[in-house]
Amino acid sequence: MSINQSPLAAPHATISSCKNNSPARKRSPPASRTSWCDFDVAADEARVAELEQQSSQASFWDDAETARALMQQLAALRTRAETWRALERKVNDAAEILELAIAESDESLGPPAEADLDAAEKQLAELEFQLQLSGPYDSRNAILAVHAGAGGTDSQDWAEMLFRMYLRWAERKGFSTEVLDVAEGEEAGIKSATIEINGPYAFGYLQSERGVHRLVRQSPFNASNARQTSFAKVEVLPEVEAAGEIEINPDDVKIDVFRSSGAGGQNVQKNSTAVRLTHLPTGIVVTCQNERSQGRNRESAMKVLESRLLEIELNRREEEKARLKGQHVDMSFGSQIRNYVLHPYKMVKDVRTGFETSDTTAVLDGEIDPFIEAYLKSRVGEDS
Repeated sequence: MSINQSPLAAPHATISSCKNNSPARKRSPPASRTSWCDFDVAADEARVAELEQQSSQASFWDDAETARALMQQLAALRTRAETWRALERKVNDAAEILELAIAESDESLGPPAEADLDAAEKQLAELEFQLQLSGPYDSRNAILAVHAGAGGTDSQDWAEMLFRMYLRWAERKGFSTEVLDVAEGEEAGIKSATIEINGPYAFGYLQSERGVHRLVRQSPFNASNARQTSFAKVEVLPEVEAAGEIEINPDDVKIDVFRSSGAGGQNVQKNSTAVRLTHLPTGIVVTCQNERSQGRNRESAMKVLESRLLEIELNRREEEKARLKGQHVDMSFGSQIRNYVLHPYKMVKDVRTGFETSDTTAVLDGEIDPFIEAYLKSRVGEDS
């Protein structure tokens, strides 16, 4: 098998052919699968060689920011190429064993090789899905913010439930997280929270979560347990990676410092370590108060501000693209995207794709990949 020419069709063809000819089991041919991604391993390997040559030059680190960006690109390309080549070897090895089993009519060799092919097929599906994340910012880390909507304590509790859901999702993916800011609710829950999520394609995955999330349940904060509808908004921003990608005039930023809020007692900060940045041209306000150092809070706040300004620029480009296509795009992220119903029945349904599940407990515990996959698949071809 070679994945240079047709990287997705070839593994599928090899896996299906081997399984169908296995002496251990005869199956009906699997349904045909159409791949909508374009990927060339050889091109990645050529680019890796080119970047390795550049990095060996004595002047490579003269521009430290550019060098770091290129090294990140090199690491990503090398990992992707090695992953595909390893998959190619795994499929070829299993195919050779099955061919030997067929030639010698030895059914004992079939099951282990088929198990390897099943694992390869699962890995191939995951890699195919990742190829959808081909946008210029999809591979970046993400900054995710949750904001409670109108509805008082119930909405603030709902915002905290979403906050936990995304932390659990990141943990399941093996991504690292850093809570940049949390504004506690008066009685329970949170008014807002901002998290930095670090991992491959974090922004690409989480862009599906932007919008308003609606919860229907019996309120635990109502004496009569009346059914309550709560709303919370989720924002997802790509992290700014390179210096100079977003230029901010220091004169355009107003900086305020104040004491961090907390649970009281020993947690009360006696020094003004929390930071509030106000970007005067846009009116964007960013606060960070989770660190005990004012400098760290200021650094985190600036990172969020840069991401918000990058998001504004991306929205402007999308609106211009939509205008040229004669389309209307709502870039306010204020539209409802998903319903979570816990009473009188259990269901989570995405209003954009129609994907739904009755396992609300699993979803709220971070199992949201099926929703992410359904959304990304629904967008295939939109940017063409």
